Amino acid sequence: MAHEFDSHIQVAHAGDGRYDADLAPGWVVGGGVNGGYLLAVIGNALRASLPGKPDPIAVSAYYLSASVPGPATVSVDVRRDGGSIATAAADLRQGDDARITALATYGDLGRLGDDVATTAEEPHLPPPGECVPNTMAPPEVLAAAPLLDRFDMRFHPDHVGWAVGKPSGRGVLSAWFRLADGREPDPISLLMVVDALPPVTFDLGMPGWAPTLELTAHLRAKPAPGWLKVRHATRNMAGGMFEEYCEVWDSAGRLCAQSRQLARQPRPVGSSVE
Repeated sequence: MAHEFDSHIQVAHAGDGRYDADLAPGWVVGGGVNGGYLLAVIGNALRASLPGKPDPIAVSAYYLSASVPGPATVSVDVRRDGGSIATAAADLRQGDDARITALATYGDLGRLGDDVATTAEEPHLPPPGECVPNTMAPPEVLAAAPLLDRFDMRFHPDHVGWAVGKPSGRGVLSAWFRLADGREPDPISLLMVVDALPPVTFDLGMPGWAPTLELTAHLRAKPAPGWLKVRHATRNMAGGMFEEYCEVWDSAGRLCAQSRQLARQPRPVGSSVE
């Protein structure tokens, strides 16, 4: 069965380390295309450039300007490919506009080892049926974020006060997560998942589009099939920016992905990232 996500991150080799992509309109949020989806598109081009090393291990991306739906080109420059890991740089452009520049380390997570040991605590969430689905988000949020149609998210009941004007002020969001079409998670999709929940600033009473400036993701294991648990948190806001930490736990209770991003404080839909 073909899945929507795979068709939307598809790239076609155009020679000389270049890959053509078509950014799907269903991944728009606020004033641009979602940063996690874009990272997965880049991740797919990197995977195609590194045979035998299919999995992102560490990816650090800088978002230079807001992407729009439509044609894009990913250029990959393999810096080193040897042994169990490879490192490559990648740039995503639309016409003359540079959108994202990234540096990534790739390998095979299955061969590198599938054990995960951590002192982090797995977030507690009630069963999915007792959590709040993203379909119940306020109409203005659904209108500004078509990408929500791609997901089945079930939020912790304690983390949805923002939807009724009563944010907790703790700066924490957590939810069960899976793709709406039933596609099982893999390392490439985790690059999208780390940026899939609403900005954690919603829980601080600051709704709105929060453009990402930089995002670094670490992939620790191939996720087991089934629901993922995703937790976002922030501890600091300064200079008109905030940091957002993300943890992704799989159905086997393993911390399979982590990320940290720096983003601008929320702004009205349609405003510039400058």
